[in-house]
Amino acid sequence: MRLNKKWSLLFLALFFIIIAMSCRRTKIDVNDSFEVSRLNHIWTMDRMELHSYEIQSKIFRKGKRAAKITLITGDIVEPATDKDKATERDELMENSSLFSIEDNKYEYQFSMFLPETFPIVPVRLVIAQWKQYCSGCACSEYSPILAIRYVSGKLFITLQTDSVRQTLYELKDEIRNRWLDFKFQIRFSRQSNGEVTAYLNEKKIIDYKGMTSYSESCGFLSKKNRYYFKMGLYRDRMPEPMSIFIDEYGKKEMAEDNEQLTITK
Repeated sequence: MRLNKKWSLLFLALFFIIIAMSCRRTKIDVNDSFEVSRLNHIWTMDRMELHSYEIQSKIFRKGKRAAKITLITGDIVEPATDKDKATERDELMENSSLFSIEDNKYEYQFSMFLPETFPIVPVRLVIAQWKQYCSGCACSEYSPILAIRYVSGKLFITLQTDSVRQTLYELKDEIRNRWLDFKFQIRFSRQSNGEVTAYLNEKKIIDYKGMTSYSESCGFLSKKNRYYFKMGLYRDRMPEPMSIFIDEYGKKEMAEDNEQLTITK
């Protein structure tokens, strides 16, 4: 009887250990070098027309290939509203299983190339953005929290929280016909512990601390909001086509000082 009780307790303890291990959330660590023609499972084409995406071998950062995204007028159109112009886009969007979680810290890196013939236009043009997930119409029209923009020949990075938009970085130098290697370390938070650290071609360009999320008053959740990444071309509608090249993408969830990560590929 005493032996059976001992074994019962042992099996019960093992059961709870197995349950705890299975419930432990695996940390994000994914990458895409765009070396194969099929779309990597980390992406969704919800914001992109199939014809706009191509794996080519003429322009690449590393390896032998890179992605090419070509936006033509009429791709993924959003009609004009009372507050905004009509837009069109072709963007790679990360799979929902990879959405970032509020208060966790993530590192993103990716390389972009605008060809020498890329048109310089005075309209809205976003080449990468981080959006806060919205489950209802009350918050669906909010701008990206963080965005890399290229307007009138100027590259700049903006941060939007509630009604406040600020420019964190601006570059007026010619950026076409050369690779731009970006790295971002981001913690999305409605509190003052939010942060954005960014590098361009290994040079630190942003070191921001503060709010990096929309608040509950804007229609978002009161806690554990989620955020997703997109890159490609998003612009006000216009007749001229555009192409951008993308290579060497990676995203990983960063360990805090006292935390060990479980990695998934």
